[in-house]
Amino acid sequence: MEATATTSTTNNQQLACLGLTTLALRLLNELAETSASSNLVFSPLSIYTALALTAAGARGATLQELLVVLGARSRDELAEIVLRFAKQILVDRSPTGGPRVLFACGVWHDETRKLKPAFRDAAAQSYKAETRAVDFRKEVHMPQKTASLSRSCCVPMFYEQFLPIIAYVSVLQPGEAVKLINAWAASATNNLIEKILDGPVPNKTDIIVANAIYFKGMWDVPFRKECTEDDKFHRLDGSTFDVPFMRSGAKQYIACHQGFKVLKLPYKKGSGRYSSWSSFSMCVFLPDARDGLTGLISIMASSSADFLRDHLPASLVSVRKFKLPRFKLSFSGDDMPAVLRRLGLQVAFNETNADLRDMVEEDGTGRPLALGKIIHKAVIEVNEEGTEAAAVTACMKVMRSAPPKLPVDFVADHPFVFFVIHEKSGAIVFAGTVLEPTPSMPGEKLLHGGRVQGDENANRSLMSSLRHYLGSLFG
Repeated sequence: MEATATTSTTNNQQLACLGLTTLALRLLNELAETSASSNLVFSPLSIYTALALTAAGARGATLQELLVVLGARSRDELAEIVLRFAKQILVDRSPTGGPRVLFACGVWHDETRKLKPAFRDAAAQSYKAETRAVDFRKEVHMPQKTASLSRSCCVPMFYEQFLPIIAYVSVLQPGEAVKLINAWAASATNNLIEKILDGPVPNKTDIIVANAIYFKGMWDVPFRKECTEDDKFHRLDGSTFDVPFMRSGAKQYIACHQGFKVLKLPYKKGSGRYSSWSSFSMCVFLPDARDGLTGLISIMASSSADFLRDHLPASLVSVRKFKLPRFKLSFSGDDMPAVLRRLGLQVAFNETNADLRDMVEEDGTGRPLALGKIIHKAVIEVNEEGTEAAAVTACMKVMRSAPPKLPVDFVADHPFVFFVIHEKSGAIVFAGTVLEPTPSMPGEKLLHGGRVQGDENANRSLMSSLRHYLGSLFG
């Protein structure tokens, strides 16, 4: 009986994630095109949650557009999906040795535009959001104690990857309200993202809706730092540069498909009865061709939502050569409204036709409420120990291939796609592309007690020179 219930819950979660996966792959295709010459990292789950919370106050054609883009049938279904994410996926497993995660939502509205009770209740109950009235129209000096939102209404923290989402709808301006929202974003992302608003919000802002997620996970099998060595990484233009590559001779989860390979690196799980719900992995999709990234992303975007799940490796295989670069990426998406318009959100951004009347009470001016600016910021770092990431968003079938029988190579020395996913549900927490990993730092191997690649004599010579130099300084 219990097994049947667990299976049913898992199936429901996977179905709920189809809309999220579809949005993630479409966003990846659009954002990778607009960021064709730079690295990319974003949080589909953060963007999804911010738009879902906005849908809780939408009506008519505006609501229908949001439902189509998010792959849901109703506002109630959206609220149920996000609540399920918060209760079952985005739960802190760090006390039992799993990832550390934080999930938080916030709604700030101008004091002249009061929230409707139904929207306020939905925000608090289904999205675990705290709401607060502020003054967007003039500078207000608030007590220091209001510098951050209370966490009493937020889902507990977990992992070290964090995404905050802020959506602002028809916004009015500044002062301490901007500082308040930035302080909330910094707190929610463990200071990985210090601010989401870089300056004053537009002078017609009425409401800002925000979501934040933070994740930090350690690899189930960490890489040994002394095995990390520099090698050439090939850019899309054919040029190369040195980057530190993590190496391993251990068996890996790798699947070989026509034109690309997939690596799955599991994060350490927590212990206890619900440990399976703390199963997160980073999945790297590596095209065979050094210039094959664009084609691979196009295939993903044009395939069904099951593409990722159908191509993930299911078993460990022996490896011959294994190299994965360390990388630290940041991204600030200023073109999010244009991207979302291309995905089908047209009416929501139209000041004349947008219908968000279920969000706030009328203020007597007759002025409509529409989506204004959408901001998304994200940061991720991948190294020998694991992954730390954060993101912020703001808005005013094919069958599995058989595992290879012979040892395989996985050499990620050219641009690739990555995803951080929750395995049980398939939810995509982070996604992005690595076009140019973090370059090598001179002398880094010596600082970490490692050897200089291919030349032990260089190590001894440098240390001898350092001793001679220090001796000349201090006698």
